[in-house]
Amino acid sequence: MCPATGYLHLLIYAITVPLSTSIILANLVIILAIACNRQLHNTPNYFFLSLLVADLCTGVALPFIPWMGLNRELSFSSCLVVHVFPNFLFLAFLFNLVMVHYERYICIVSPLHYSSLWMHRSFPLALLVVWTPPLLYASLPAFGWNNWTGNGTACCSYQRVFPNAFIYLEVYGLVLPAILTIAGMTGRVLWITRGQLKDICRLHRSVERGSQASDREQRLNLRYTRCVVAVSLTFLACWVPYLIYMHVCVAFLLGETKWGSTTLIVLSCIGIGSMAVVPLVLGLANRQYTEPANKLLQKLRDRWRRRIKRHSSYNFDTIIA
Repeated sequence: MCPATGYLHLLIYAITVPLSTSIILANLVIILAIACNRQLHNTPNYFFLSLLVADLCTGVALPFIPWMGLNRELSFSSCLVVHVFPNFLFLAFLFNLVMVHYERYICIVSPLHYSSLWMHRSFPLALLVVWTPPLLYASLPAFGWNNWTGNGTACCSYQRVFPNAFIYLEVYGLVLPAILTIAGMTGRVLWITRGQLKDICRLHRSVERGSQASDREQRLNLRYTRCVVAVSLTFLACWVPYLIYMHVCVAFLLGETKWGSTTLIVLSCIGIGSMAVVPLVLGLANRQYTEPANKLLQKLRDRWRRRIKRHSSYNFDTIIA
């Protein structure tokens, strides 16, 4: 028999439901903004839209992910579904995130060859690349690569669905290289940006014929510094919690150390939730994505102010009368 979880049910829902709701709503806002603006209907935004859909699905599956670390009485097929499907959504989200970063990286590193990329010439093929491999890998336990023994209903756990080799291969063969690739491309872009900024400042000084940095150069350097700080803080806030959760989860699931279920649940919610915020940071930082929502909020604000003003005028006239 599986051990009772008791208060862990309420803890999972208390943490994941608000976080999941926020992720879903934010993704829907950006998706609607892209869908309603025809100027955003191009290949780069289609890649970002695919990432938002994957992030939306991750937000939907977020309340079910902490359950993967608990034991439950389920049949073999049900146990596979509750473990394989969230894992597929997570891997698809990660593949889409790498593709978006790679597409933007090539746009900056090789702008002349940007339009001739294979992903632009064959967008459906690019979608297959970011969605099919995660589905195939996540489905391997359903094709026999699992530790399930016996038939009928039994204690469903992460260890019975995913063998140790599967966990190691996913974490250190797929997830960690993907995160390092994203960090490497981001660092390379910042380095190129720094070099271009130096060239701009050098040209500006040659035109102005001065050796001292002008106010414009100082503003450019300040903007670049802010950009570096923002990228660093985003990486620390979004990826470091997930990296901690990932290694703790591996140690816990493989029995190398003992952690309480409460600790694992909190780490899983914070880790997966912080990682799912990455596309939202990329989307909300783009004014084109947030402009429709800002216009709608402005209209509602103006309508509310007119309503209050009309109501105040009516009360004032009533008092005078």
